[in-house]
Amino acid sequence: MIQGRSPISARSDNSEMDGAESSEITKLQRQLRIMERDRQTYNFQAREQIRKQQQEIEKLMREQEELHRNLGACKNSSRQQRDNEDGQSLQVLLEQRDVIEEELEKERQAQKQLQKEILSIEVKLAEVRKGAASSSDKQRSEAGRTLKAMRTLEYKLDRVFTRFNEQLAKNNRLKEELQTLHIERVRFQQLRSRLNKELQEVHKSIGQIINHSTAAYDGRAEAQTKMSTMKEKAEKDRAHYNAEMKELERIFSHEFSTKDFMSIKGRKLTEQDDDHEMTPRQISVLKEQKVDSGEESLEALEEVFERIQAVMGEDNLDLLVNRFIQAEDRNFALFNFVNEQNNEAETLRKQISQIQKQMEQLQLEGLQREQQHRSLLRGIEEQRKEYESQAETYENQANAESRILDEIKEGVNSVLFKMECDRSLIDDKL
Repeated sequence: MIQGRSPISARSDNSEMDGAESSEITKLQRQLRIMERDRQTYNFQAREQIRKQQQEIEKLMREQEELHRNLGACKNSSRQQRDNEDGQSLQVLLEQRDVIEEELEKERQAQKQLQKEILSIEVKLAEVRKGAASSSDKQRSEAGRTLKAMRTLEYKLDRVFTRFNEQLAKNNRLKEELQTLHIERVRFQQLRSRLNKELQEVHKSIGQIINHSTAAYDGRAEAQTKMSTMKEKAEKDRAHYNAEMKELERIFSHEFSTKDFMSIKGRKLTEQDDDHEMTPRQISVLKEQKVDSGEESLEALEEVFERIQAVMGEDNLDLLVNRFIQAEDRNFALFNFVNEQNNEAETLRKQISQIQKQMEQLQLEGLQREQQHRSLLRGIEEQRKEYESQAETYENQANAESRILDEIKEGVNSVLFKMECDRSLIDDKL
């Protein structure tokens, strides 16, 4: 016959069961406190990490805005387009912020519900401790529910730790990307500074070339003006010289005619004096010789003398001779003047030839300077195109960095959403 257990052994089993349940409850409470402390530590670390990342993002955004402003000085149209894109992206971010705030509010409600469950479990644990003297079946049931709740909490804690580790890995990756962006930003600033210096040198060279070209054009215009003035002066001097030469030729012709007439008249008067001293026989012989030799007759000479008197208006022969001598002196002086004028004209022709050579040399130098100016302008134009291409490349890099920053912002928003953190401190900045 099977005997039942004694009351002492039953009480011993109950006491052992109560001790096991008490130790299990104590263990669960200790795990619960550890989980709560880990959760608080995790939340604090996550908030601190998010705050640092947000500061870094704000710094990068300020630097990005500065880069956009600097790039906008080179290309206004691209800056306007970028501003429009930034406005659109900002609108999209605001819409995303609203959606994330709604999800965050839902998650906060879920977190509050979880807190309520934890408090309920703690209350139940307290009731379990207080009701340890109740029946073993009720204790087992409560202990089972407590164990189930603890397993649920452990599962949730494992999920939280998993998400925390994933977020830490993502944060490390974002840190590396931020460091890369910092390095690229430093390189970009150095390159931008070098390009600005080169652009200033190019502008300075262009200014010097323009000044040289202006001076060359001014010198060329001055030389052309001087040459035209000297040409006009040379033409006037030549016309004056031709007029004076014609006048002198006319005077010479008149004086030579007068000289010939006076010499003929003087010779005739001398012959008349000789005729008074000769015998009639000699005079007749001389007349025959003159007629035979073809010399002019006395009547012809008298006719010429009468014409001279009619022209000169003077009957005195001595006075006519004195006038002839004076005319000879004047003709000699005029001849010397003509020689001086010829020498001066020759000097002017040499000066004109020299000025023409100088003008040709100036024109040649002007053409050479113009060719050099055009060549330099072509080189400057090529450099300008190269700088514009580089600026466009850097602008593309800046846009790529902007996209990376947008991705970082999305990652931070995702972290905030997953960590159930309060975003009230950074909503205005976003």
